[in-house]
Amino acid sequence: MTVQSLNTTEAGRALKAKHRAMWAFGDYPAVATDLVSGLGPILVDACQVRPGDRVLDVAAGTGNAAIPAAEAGASVVASDLTPELLETGRREAERRGTTLEWRQADAEHLPFADDEFDTVLSCLGVMFTPFHQASAGELVRVCRPGGTIGLLNWTPEGFIGQMFATMKPYAPPPPPGAQPPPLWGREDHIRELLGDQVADVRARRQTVRVDRFGRPEDFRDYFKANYGPTIAAYRGIADDPRRTAALDAELADLARRHGLAAGSTGNIVMEWEYLLLTAHKRS
Repeated sequence: MTVQSLNTTEAGRALKAKHRAMWAFGDYPAVATDLVSGLGPILVDACQVRPGDRVLDVAAGTGNAAIPAAEAGASVVASDLTPELLETGRREAERRGTTLEWRQADAEHLPFADDEFDTVLSCLGVMFTPFHQASAGELVRVCRPGGTIGLLNWTPEGFIGQMFATMKPYAPPPPPGAQPPPLWGREDHIRELLGDQVADVRARRQTVRVDRFGRPEDFRDYFKANYGPTIAAYRGIADDPRRTAALDAELADLARRHGLAAGSTGNIVMEWEYLLLTAHKRS
Protein backbone atom coordinates (compact mmCIF):
# COMPACT_ATOMS: atom_id res chain seq x y z
CA MET A 1 0.00 0.00 0.00
CA THR A 2 1.36 3.42 -0.92
CA VAL A 3 1.48 6.32 1.53
CA GLN A 4 -1.05 8.14 -0.65
CA SER A 5 -3.54 5.30 -0.39
CA LEU A 6 -2.80 4.80 3.31
CA ASN A 7 -3.72 8.41 3.98
CA THR A 8 -7.24 7.75 2.62
CA THR A 9 -7.91 4.54 4.55
CA GLU A 10 -9.36 4.13 8.01
CA ALA A 11 -5.96 2.87 9.20
CA GLY A 12 -4.27 5.94 7.77
CA ARG A 13 -6.72 8.29 9.43
CA ALA A 14 -6.27 6.47 12.73
CA LEU A 15 -2.49 6.81 12.44
CA LYS A 16 -2.75 10.58 11.88
CA ALA A 17 -5.14 10.90 14.81
CA LYS A 18 -2.69 9.01 16.99
CA HIS A 19 0.15 11.34 16.00
CA ARG A 20 -1.98 14.42 16.63
CA ALA A 21 -2.89 13.14 20.08
CA MET A 22 0.69 12.22 20.97
CA TRP A 23 1.96 15.76 20.40
CA ALA A 24 -0.95 17.14 22.44
CA PHE A 25 0.07 15.01 25.44
CA GLY A 26 1.84 16.79 28.28
CA ASP A 27 3.22 20.24 27.53
CA TYR A 28 5.34 20.34 24.37
CA PRO A 29 5.15 24.16 24.27
CA ALA A 30 7.07 24.15 27.58
CA VAL A 31 9.69 21.82 26.10
CA ALA A 32 10.07 24.09 23.07
CA THR A 33 10.44 27.18 25.25
CA ASP A 34 12.57 25.70 28.02
CA LEU A 35 15.03 23.67 25.96
CA VAL A 36 15.16 24.48 22.24
CA SER A 37 13.84 28.01 21.74
CA GLY A 38 17.16 29.14 20.25
CA LEU A 39 17.13 26.60 17.42
CA GLY A 40 14.41 28.20 15.30
CA PRO A 41 16.35 31.46 14.81
CA ILE A 42 19.46 29.43 13.89
CA LEU A 43 17.54 27.69 11.10
CA VAL A 44 15.97 30.94 9.89
CA ASP A 45 19.40 32.55 9.73
CA ALA A 46 20.89 29.56 7.87
CA CYS A 47 18.09 29.82 5.29
CA GLN A 48 18.83 33.55 4.85
CA VAL A 49 15.16 34.47 5.17
CA ARG A 50 14.63 38.03 3.95
CA PRO A 51 11.79 40.57 4.10
CA GLY A 52 9.09 39.74 1.58
CA ASP A 53 10.00 36.06 1.26
CA ARG A 54 7.15 33.58 1.24
CA VAL A 55 8.03 30.97 3.90
CA LEU A 56 6.42 27.69 4.92
CA ASP A 57 7.30 26.10 8.26
CA VAL A 58 6.38 22.39 8.04
CA ALA A 59 5.45 20.59 11.29
CA ALA A 60 5.90 23.97 12.91
CA GLY A 61 4.66 23.05 16.38
CA THR A 62 4.39 26.27 18.36
CA GLY A 63 6.34 28.26 15.77
CA ASN A 64 9.93 28.17 17.04
CA ALA A 65 11.09 28.84 13.48
CA ALA A 66 7.92 30.35 11.98
CA ILE A 67 7.73 33.28 14.41
CA PRO A 68 11.40 34.32 13.95
CA ALA A 69 10.92 34.06 10.17
CA ALA A 70 7.95 36.42 10.41
CA GLU A 71 9.96 38.75 12.64
CA ALA A 72 12.58 38.82 9.86
CA GLY A 73 9.94 40.32 7.58
CA ALA A 74 8.82 37.21 5.70
CA SER A 75 5.25 36.25 4.86
CA VAL A 76 4.96 33.00 6.83
CA VAL A 77 2.61 30.03 6.97
CA ALA A 78 3.08 27.76 9.98
CA SER A 79 1.57 24.30 9.37
CA ASP A 80 1.23 21.41 11.78
CA LEU A 81 -0.90 18.31 12.30
CA THR A 82 -1.72 19.20 15.93
CA PRO A 83 -4.06 22.18 16.35
CA GLU A 84 -3.30 22.57 20.06
CA LEU A 85 0.31 23.44 19.23
CA LEU A 86 -0.73 25.92 16.57
CA GLU A 87 -3.06 27.67 19.00
CA THR A 88 -0.24 28.09 21.51
CA GLY A 89 1.98 29.45 18.74
CA ARG A 90 -0.73 31.85 17.64
CA ARG A 91 -0.96 33.29 21.16
CA GLU A 92 2.82 33.67 21.39
CA ALA A 93 2.96 35.43 18.02
CA GLU A 94 0.24 37.83 19.15
CA ARG A 95 2.13 38.49 22.38
CA ARG A 96 5.21 39.37 20.32
CA GLY A 97 3.23 41.53 17.91
CA THR A 98 3.94 39.24 14.95
CA THR A 99 1.48 38.28 12.22
CA LEU A 100 1.57 34.97 10.34
CA GLU A 101 -0.85 32.33 9.07
CA TRP A 102 -1.48 29.13 11.05
CA ARG A 103 -2.75 26.08 9.11
CA GLN A 104 -3.50 22.57 10.30
CA ALA A 105 -1.87 20.31 7.71
CA ASP A 106 -0.32 16.88 7.24
CA ALA A 107 3.36 17.15 6.26
CA GLU A 108 2.96 14.08 4.04
CA HIS A 109 0.11 15.70 2.09
CA LEU A 110 0.49 19.50 2.23
CA PRO A 111 -2.48 21.60 1.07
CA PHE A 112 -0.34 24.04 -0.90
CA ALA A 113 0.37 24.56 -4.58
CA ASP A 114 3.49 23.45 -6.42
CA ASP A 115 6.36 25.99 -6.26
CA GLU A 116 4.43 28.23 -3.82
CA PHE A 117 7.16 29.19 -1.34
CA ASP A 118 10.59 30.81 -1.51
CA THR A 119 11.73 28.93 1.60
CA VAL A 120 10.42 25.68 3.07
CA LEU A 121 11.86 24.82 6.47
CA SER A 122 11.30 22.53 9.42
CA CYS A 123 12.83 22.69 12.89
CA LEU A 124 12.57 19.39 14.81
CA GLY A 125 9.26 18.77 13.05
CA VAL A 126 9.17 16.91 9.75
CA MET A 127 11.56 14.34 11.23
CA PHE A 128 8.63 12.90 13.19
CA THR A 129 6.52 12.05 10.14
CA PRO A 130 6.40 8.27 9.75
CA PHE A 131 6.93 8.09 5.99
CA HIS A 132 10.07 10.03 5.18
CA GLN A 133 9.99 9.91 1.41
CA ALA A 134 6.44 11.23 1.28
CA SER A 135 7.20 14.23 3.48
CA ALA A 136 10.50 14.93 1.71
CA GLY A 137 8.69 14.94 -1.61
CA GLU A 138 6.24 17.49 -0.27
CA LEU A 139 9.05 19.77 0.96
CA VAL A 140 10.44 19.86 -2.57
CA ARG A 141 7.09 20.12 -4.33
CA VAL A 142 5.92 23.29 -2.58
CA CYS A 143 9.30 25.05 -2.84
CA ARG A 144 9.84 27.21 -5.91
CA PRO A 145 12.72 26.43 -8.31
CA GLY A 146 15.83 28.06 -6.88
CA GLY A 147 14.20 28.31 -3.46
CA THR A 148 15.66 27.12 -0.17
CA ILE A 149 14.85 24.00 1.84
CA GLY A 150 16.15 24.13 5.41
CA LEU A 151 16.06 21.39 8.05
CA LEU A 152 17.20 21.12 11.65
CA ASN A 153 16.93 17.60 13.12
CA TRP A 154 18.29 15.59 16.03
CA THR A 155 21.05 13.16 15.04
CA PRO A 156 20.88 9.40 15.77
CA GLU A 157 24.16 9.58 17.70
CA GLY A 158 23.22 12.63 19.75
CA PHE A 159 21.39 12.71 23.06
CA ILE A 160 17.81 12.86 21.75
CA GLY A 161 18.53 10.25 19.10
CA GLN A 162 19.83 8.00 21.85
CA MET A 163 16.76 8.75 23.94
CA PHE A 164 14.56 7.45 21.12
CA ALA A 165 16.75 4.36 20.84
CA THR A 166 16.31 3.84 24.58
CA MET A 167 12.53 4.14 24.38
CA LYS A 168 12.13 1.99 21.26
CA PRO A 169 11.95 -1.43 23.02
CA TYR A 170 9.18 -0.09 25.25
CA ALA A 171 7.07 1.55 22.54
CA PRO A 172 4.47 -0.09 20.27
CA PRO A 173 5.83 -1.19 16.88
CA PRO A 174 5.64 1.47 14.15
CA PRO A 175 3.32 0.99 11.16
CA PRO A 176 4.73 -0.96 8.20
CA GLY A 177 7.05 1.19 6.11
CA ALA A 178 7.60 3.85 8.79
CA GLN A 179 11.15 4.99 9.50
CA PRO A 180 12.61 6.23 12.80
CA PRO A 181 12.76 10.02 13.33
CA PRO A 182 16.53 10.35 13.99
CA LEU A 183 17.36 9.16 10.47
CA TRP A 184 16.55 12.76 9.46
CA GLY A 185 19.69 13.69 11.41
CA ARG A 186 21.90 11.89 8.90
CA GLU A 187 23.09 13.89 5.92
CA ASP A 188 23.21 10.86 3.64
CA HIS A 189 19.61 9.99 4.48
CA ILE A 190 18.35 13.47 3.60
CA ARG A 191 20.41 13.52 0.40
CA GLU A 192 18.82 10.22 -0.60
CA LEU A 193 15.32 11.52 0.20
CA LEU A 194 15.75 14.76 -1.76
CA GLY A 195 17.75 13.13 -4.56
CA ASP A 196 18.64 15.09 -7.66
CA GLN A 197 15.81 17.55 -7.10
CA VAL A 198 18.14 19.75 -5.04
CA ALA A 199 21.62 21.22 -5.31
CA ASP A 200 24.04 23.18 -3.12
CA VAL A 201 23.49 20.93 -0.12
CA ARG A 202 25.24 22.25 2.97
CA ALA A 203 25.19 20.35 6.24
CA ARG A 204 26.90 20.63 9.59
CA ARG A 205 26.48 19.10 13.01
CA GLN A 206 26.10 21.45 15.96
CA THR A 207 24.92 21.19 19.55
CA VAL A 208 22.57 23.03 21.85
CA ARG A 209 23.59 23.30 25.49
CA VAL A 210 20.98 22.18 28.02
CA ASP A 211 21.60 22.91 31.71
CA ARG A 212 18.09 22.92 33.14
CA PHE A 213 18.24 19.69 35.15
CA GLY A 214 19.81 19.27 38.56
CA ARG A 215 19.89 15.46 38.42
CA PRO A 216 19.50 12.82 35.70
CA GLU A 217 16.21 11.85 37.32
CA ASP A 218 14.97 15.43 36.88
CA PHE A 219 15.48 15.13 33.12
CA ARG A 220 13.57 11.84 33.07
CA ASP A 221 10.67 13.18 35.12
CA TYR A 222 10.44 16.35 33.02
CA PHE A 223 10.17 14.35 29.80
CA LYS A 224 7.72 11.89 31.38
CA ALA A 225 5.45 14.81 32.23
CA ASN A 226 5.87 17.03 29.16
CA TYR A 227 7.16 15.28 26.01
CA GLY A 228 4.56 13.48 23.90
CA PRO A 229 6.69 10.56 22.60
CA THR A 230 7.96 9.81 26.13
CA ILE A 231 4.46 10.02 27.59
CA ALA A 232 3.21 7.66 24.86
CA ALA A 233 5.95 5.13 25.63
CA TYR A 234 5.06 5.10 29.32
CA ARG A 235 1.33 4.82 28.62
CA GLY A 236 2.02 1.70 26.58
CA ILE A 237 3.63 -0.03 29.57
CA ALA A 238 1.52 1.50 32.34
CA ASP A 239 0.19 -1.91 33.40
CA ASP A 240 3.69 -3.38 33.73
CA PRO A 241 5.52 -1.98 36.79
CA ARG A 242 8.67 -3.94 35.98
CA ARG A 243 9.06 -2.45 32.52
CA THR A 244 8.13 1.01 33.79
CA ALA A 245 10.87 0.82 36.39
CA ALA A 246 13.33 -0.41 33.77
CA LEU A 247 12.58 2.52 31.45
CA ASP A 248 12.85 4.89 34.41
CA ALA A 249 16.34 3.57 35.14
CA GLU A 250 17.47 3.61 31.49
CA LEU A 251 16.41 7.20 30.84
CA ALA A 252 18.08 8.46 34.02
CA ASP A 253 21.22 6.53 33.12
CA LEU A 254 21.21 8.07 29.64
CA ALA A 255 21.24 11.56 31.13
CA ARG A 256 23.91 10.50 33.61
CA ARG A 257 26.20 9.27 30.83
CA HIS A 258 25.74 12.41 28.75
CA GLY A 259 25.93 14.90 31.60
CA LEU A 260 29.07 16.99 31.93
CA ALA A 261 30.36 18.86 34.96
CA ALA A 262 27.88 21.04 36.79
CA GLY A 263 27.36 24.45 35.24
CA SER A 264 27.14 27.81 36.96
CA THR A 265 23.66 26.95 38.22
CA GLY A 266 24.85 23.68 39.74
CA ASN A 267 22.82 21.71 37.19
CA ILE A 268 24.24 19.01 34.94
CA VAL A 269 25.26 20.25 31.49
CA MET A 270 24.40 18.33 28.33
CA GLU A 271 25.22 19.05 24.68
CA TRP A 272 22.43 17.80 22.41
CA GLU A 273 23.58 17.27 18.82
CA TYR A 274 21.56 18.22 15.75
CA LEU A 275 22.12 18.38 11.99
CA LEU A 276 21.56 21.72 10.25
CA LEU A 277 21.06 21.27 6.49
CA THR A 278 20.13 23.65 3.67
CA ALA A 279 19.70 23.00 -0.04
CA HIS A 280 18.29 24.73 -3.12
CA LYS A 281 15.62 23.27 -5.35
CA ARG A 282 16.94 22.84 -8.86
CA SER A 283 15.53 25.23 -11.44
